[in-house]
Amino acid sequence: MVGNVLMRDQVTAAGAGMAARQERGAARSRTTEAGVPAQEQTGAVVIAPDLDQWRLAQLRREGAPVGGALKRAFDVTAASAAILVLSPLLASIWVAIAVERAGKEDPVFRQERGGFGGKPFEIYKFRTMFCAESGATVKQVQAGDDRITPLGRFLRRASWDELPQLFNVLKGDMSLIGPRPHATGHDREFAAIDPTYPQRFAARPGITGLAQVSGCRGPTETDDKVIARTQFDVEYTRNWSFFGDVRIALRTLMLFVKRDPGAM
Repeated sequence: MVGNVLMRDQVTAAGAGMAARQERGAARSRTTEAGVPAQEQTGAVVIAPDLDQWRLAQLRREGAPVGGALKRAFDVTAASAAILVLSPLLASIWVAIAVERAGKEDPVFRQERGGFGGKPFEIYKFRTMFCAESGATVKQVQAGDDRITPLGRFLRRASWDELPQLFNVLKGDMSLIGPRPHATGHDREFAAIDPTYPQRFAARPGITGLAQVSGCRGPTETDDKVIARTQFDVEYTRNWSFFGDVRIALRTLMLFVKRDPGAM
């Protein structure tokens, strides 16, 4: 059953690019000549290719992130429980990285990512690479990347490098479920590829998300991959439901049981 679900997800992801190209064309037609974000008649979706203008429009509104208080309550409860249960593992990984790096670097890596409303925040990850890139230019990780440490390669395959983001959830920067946050340098690059991209910022970024369980995990080194992932992220923000989050959480657990081919 797990194999069938994962195969269906891969097929779905492969077809996402074509549908998203049609969405991009429609998005451009809904953008005003002055470049100011245009809002659909429903008032539920904002589309803009210009991130700075979209952020200003978002800040003028006093709306809550997708899911509101219910989603936030679930995040705090589940993240607190997970930190408590996983605290021995978190401590062990911290010590192992400190030994590997001979105490020269903090075992927790911090990088600026785009969050709710496009506002940057500092994401936490266990250090798995020899470099510490942040800012306007960030090279994406590729298969066989020689910047990854030996211990880091294991942590990334198991997705344990993401565990410190449970603390981002408690801080309110992230959610357990939502669009995965990208480096701020990539946000502009991806928004230029797909004008619907800023709609992802209607939700808090997540540790896992609809795109990741639908076959769109890993580097986005091509336009088609950016478009496919963006389509799933936008679909999530438009159609959020609590039980939808539960389904994504269960599908994420299935990927842990059967090793996720997108992990690297």
